Amino acid sequence: MFIFHSIQGYHAALQDGKTTCEEAVLFYLEKIENTKHLNAFVSIYAKETLESAKILDQNRKSGKQTGKLHGVVIGIKDVIAYKDHPLTASSGILKNFISIYNATAVEYLLQEEAIIIGHLNCDEFAMGSTNENSVYGDVLNALDETRVPGGSSGGSAVAVQAGLCMVSLGSDTGGSVRQPADFCGIVGFKPTYGKISRYGLIAYASSFDQIGIFAKNIPDVNVVLDVISGKDDFDSTYEFLPAKNAEINYNDFKDKKFKIAYFKDALNHPGLDPEINSTLSSFLKRLAEDGHEVHPINFDYLDYIVPAYYVLTTAESSSNLSRFDGVKFGYRSENKNLNLTDFYSESRSKGFGKEVKRRILLGTFVLSAGYFDAYFTKAQQIRKLLIDHTNLIFKDFDVILLPTAPTTAFKIGEKINDPISMYLADIYTVYANLVGIPAISLPLFNHSNGMPFGIQAMTTHFNELYLFQLSEILMQQYKSSENPPL
Repeated sequence: MFIFHSIQGYHAALQDGKTTCEEAVLFYLEKIENTKHLNAFVSIYAKETLESAKILDQNRKSGKQTGKLHGVVIGIKDVIAYKDHPLTASSGILKNFISIYNATAVEYLLQEEAIIIGHLNCDEFAMGSTNENSVYGDVLNALDETRVPGGSSGGSAVAVQAGLCMVSLGSDTGGSVRQPADFCGIVGFKPTYGKISRYGLIAYASSFDQIGIFAKNIPDVNVVLDVISGKDDFDSTYEFLPAKNAEINYNDFKDKKFKIAYFKDALNHPGLDPEINSTLSSFLKRLAEDGHEVHPINFDYLDYIVPAYYVLTTAESSSNLSRFDGVKFGYRSENKNLNLTDFYSESRSKGFGKEVKRRILLGTFVLSAGYFDAYFTKAQQIRKLLIDHTNLIFKDFDVILLPTAPTTAFKIGEKINDPISMYLADIYTVYANLVGIPAISLPLFNHSNGMPFGIQAMTTHFNELYLFQLSEILMQQYKSSENPPL
């Protein structure tokens, strides 16, 4: 029987003739079929993945050099373009749309011989924290099918959690990789803004969006990042750094000590689950006892983070989603007797879901005359203060640790009718997107309710290698053996 633990182990098994790419693909296709009720996938590319696997096996056996992701089975979120394949952002307005080009990240995956097995379910246009805002229906958490998997990249998280692919790609605008990773008990990583090209990623909020990675271990995240962070002239916000990530070898840095900061107000926040608070407080004390420098610091802007984030992202989404009007592609009103304005209105009203329309309306409001300075300009000022304050923190510390989410995964339907409560649940994740730093959620603990939760680590801009080193130390030395099986 095929078993996957890591990309390195999988490649070793391929070279030793213990398995094949075709066997891996068949294993995942069968498992996807047997877990269809989880609703993680919106499109599955069975025939072509099997054909690709057979070609890769033939090439490897003939002695041809293999790529860094040779035969690695990957799922991608339904907001990432894959040429000649459906791309709908889990929205009715893009029904039956077929991508005409590859996202840059996808292009790099294919160049290194990855196998893309399908597109994964998500909140519509990546707007949501539960994966309950998809035209394809809810995604279920494989550990407890009565609970949400988190969002917006819920399908990408569940695909890795349930073993339906080896790794997956999502997108992270305000925590949409880290929060579902936390809810599902896997690793979720958001890179520095500009580390991975956004070309081919359907835009939600362009100054926040980043493609992120789900996996079960840090070395797998590292090798995928190394592949997809290649140079790209199609994204003006991409920052090319010639140096690539080094390999993550735990023995090379296992005794390394870090200067760690955490926000006192974050742990003392009334919205944080008491058991998560207690566990993380004990964890920070243990880090200090083990020789790391751990210091609480004051952070006076915590209550401004979520309002600033939602003002800015909804404003950008209002602008970005204006292109979806039912004229050239996607859902179009069938009423032939409408003037142009009413045609746009009806097409968009029926094509977009409730949460997307809510954010478009909010974004249009904060950009409108008379409110622009009061909301949008003020939020940009808060963002600048956050960036300046963060730069000062990293002059004295290597890492910032925060909770990933204030609670474990909640029940399906529990918060869907309370958008304010849902938005406030992003309090710990949106910070990294506002200031553009890399962040990772690590599945270290298990709650008494049986659900996993972890901790979020952040470093300064483009210091992903340092972040991975700390993450590997935490995963190797502090991960609870009582975590639920994946």
